[in-house]
Amino acid sequence: MNIYFLSLGCARNLVDSEIMMGRIKRAGWALVDEPEEADAIVVNTCSFIEDAADESIEMILELAYYKQEGRCKRLVVAGCLPERYREQIASQMPEVDAFIGTGAYDHIVEAVEGVKYAGGCLLPDPDRTSPQEKDVPRTLSTSHMAYLKVAEGCSRHCTYCIIPKLRGKKRSRLPQEVIAEAQGLLESGVKELVLVAQDTTSYGNDLKPTASLSRLVESLAGLPADSGGQPGARVDGSAPEPAWIRVLYGHPESIDDAFIKTVASHPNVCSYFDIPIQHVSSSILKKMGRMYTSDDLERLFDKIRSQVPGASLRTTSIVGFPGENDKDFAALLRFVEDTRFDHLGVFLYSDSGDLPSHALSNHVPAQVARERYDQLMSCQLDISARNYQNYIGQTLEVLVEEAVEDGLFAGRAAFQAPEVDGMTYIRSGPEQPGPRIGSFSRIRVTDAMEYDLIGDAV
Repeated sequence: MNIYFLSLGCARNLVDSEIMMGRIKRAGWALVDEPEEADAIVVNTCSFIEDAADESIEMILELAYYKQEGRCKRLVVAGCLPERYREQIASQMPEVDAFIGTGAYDHIVEAVEGVKYAGGCLLPDPDRTSPQEKDVPRTLSTSHMAYLKVAEGCSRHCTYCIIPKLRGKKRSRLPQEVIAEAQGLLESGVKELVLVAQDTTSYGNDLKPTASLSRLVESLAGLPADSGGQPGARVDGSAPEPAWIRVLYGHPESIDDAFIKTVASHPNVCSYFDIPIQHVSSSILKKMGRMYTSDDLERLFDKIRSQVPGASLRTTSIVGFPGENDKDFAALLRFVEDTRFDHLGVFLYSDSGDLPSHALSNHVPAQVARERYDQLMSCQLDISARNYQNYIGQTLEVLVEEAVEDGLFAGRAAFQAPEVDGMTYIRSGPEQPGPRIGSFSRIRVTDAMEYDLIGDAV
C-alpha cells in the first residue's frame, strides 16, 4: 500500500509526522511523494491559530478529491485539528475516514488499515500519554538537520494559547532517551540538532529527579559527530566538526544563568536565543498571563549579550491583543527599536471562542491590528538590514543545505535557524570545487540583503 503524508504546522508537528511515517514504513508500506499515487492519505494538522486551522481544513478538502477521482481509499486526519474540534469535526467532515488526536499517534497504522473507532475518532486524553515513545522508528523529512523534541505539552496558562488543551500539560522526556535519539541522528549524518518543545527552557523541572536543559545541552554538545566520509565531513577532508546544537522556543521566565553559561561555554552550541516576548506593556502582559515586565526582559537580554559574545536574539510578538491601545503598541515598538533583535516574528492576535482572551474587553479592530503589524515589521526590516551590513567582510562557518544553481549554494550560519530566518548564499568560482551538501563550509561575506547574506567560498 502506498501512503501520501502531509505535515502542517510547527517543528513539533513535524517530529510527530516523522514518527508516524516511521511506523507506516515499519508496517511495510511505501511513502509516496504525490497524492495521486496513494492508496491512503494522512494529514497531520495544525490549529494553533485560526489561519492554521483554515489551512488544515482547506488541505483536507483538497486531498479528499483523490478519494472521489483517484485510487485513494482512506483519508486520515491527525493532530491538533481533531483535538481542538473533537465534538463536532466528524459530523462536519464526512469525507474523512478516521480522526486521531495528539495522544493517539501510536495508532496511525490501525487508522490507515481501517480499524473502526467510535464515531470515527480516537481522541485519548493527551495528559495520559507519554511525551514520545522509546525506540520508535522515525523517517526524517529534513536534510542535514533534525528537530529533537525534548518535551510535550505545556503547563503555562497564556490566555491567547490553545496548546495546553491540544497537547496536555508539560511532560519532559528522560534525558537518557533524548541523548540516545540524538546519538542515532548524528550517526545517520545529521549535522544540526534543533531542540524543541512548547516551553523548551523549562525542560526537566517536572521529572523526578529533576533534570535541566543546561545539563542536557552539555551532554548533547559532547556527543561525537559522524565520521568516515559521511555527509558532514569538511571539504578539506579533515575530521568533521561537532554537530551544531540549537535551542528554540525559550521562555523569558525559565532561561537561567546555567543555560546561558552552557551556551557560552561550548562552541558547537549555537549562540542563538529564541525567546518569544509577545509584548512589553505591563497591562497587556498581565492580560496575556505572562508574569514578567519590560524591565525583566531588558535585564535578560543585557545579561545574554554581556555573557555570550556574538549572541543572536530572536523573538516573536503579538499585535492587536484585546485592550492594546496606542500607548501599549508604542511601548512595544520602542522596545524593538532599542533592543535591536536579530530576528523578529510578528503575529496578529487570533481570536477564538475557546480562548480565555476571547472574554476580554476592547478587542482591537482588524485594520488597526494590521497597521500595527506593518509598522512593527517595517521597523524590524530596517534593523535587520543594518545588522546584516555588519557581516560584510567577515568569514563565517555555514552549514550547506542545497545547490541553487551552477556555482550557487544555499546554507545557514549559526545565527540563522531553519525555516524561520534568512539564508546565506555561497558563490563558488569555475576553478573552485563547490562545497559539499551537508558539510560545514567557510565563506567570506561580500553582500547583504534585508534577511539574507551572500558570500564566496574560501
